[in-house]
Amino acid sequence: MIKLFVGLGNPGPEYEGTRHNAGFWWIDALASHLRVQLVPDRNYFGLVARTTVQGESIWLLEPQTFMNLSGKSVGTLARFFKIKPEEVLVVHDELDLPPGQVKLKKGGGHGGHNGLRDIHAQLGSPDYWRLRIGIGHPGNKEEVPHWVLRKPAPDQRTLIEDSIIHSMQAAPELLSGDMEKATLKIHTTKPARPKPPRPAGT
Repeated sequence: MIKLFVGLGNPGPEYEGTRHNAGFWWIDALASHLRVQLVPDRNYFGLVARTTVQGESIWLLEPQTFMNLSGKSVGTLARFFKIKPEEVLVVHDELDLPPGQVKLKKGGGHGGHNGLRDIHAQLGSPDYWRLRIGIGHPGNKEEVPHWVLRKPAPDQRTLIEDSIIHSMQAAPELLSGDMEKATLKIHTTKPARPKPPRPAGT
């Protein structure tokens, strides 16, 4: 089961609505779902919430170290509570997916994402789970740093929020460790609502 849910972002009001903070938005939604409140904890360099699910302690974490030092926060908490990499889910913004899409995967590279790069180093393993929230790509590599630190257009923000709501439907499976079912739920887009049948003779 997942024992540590981590959302990546940058602290401070100036970054609040920026694309790079999509991971924070997801953890906020999970905290609301679990009815817990994130509070500052200097020991773990972040905003932290703790709850119990099926007799196990579950942690929610939003590192407040700035993105490129996220691993300091994640590694400290994971080591202290002996949480293995495969029991960690990191939620982050993903350039390679369009707004509205969200994907779950285990392991792999960091794809140039500074938050993941530092978590790799601190956990000493890439074998943690990632929930990738699509933010789209500006189309030009040079523009990426500005793109992730800018606020998405309102229609894109709505798509990102919809994808968070959609993936939150898999929260029970993520919490119980049924990752196969969680993946299926997250990767299945919501079917279009069927039109009602037309009355006979029209």
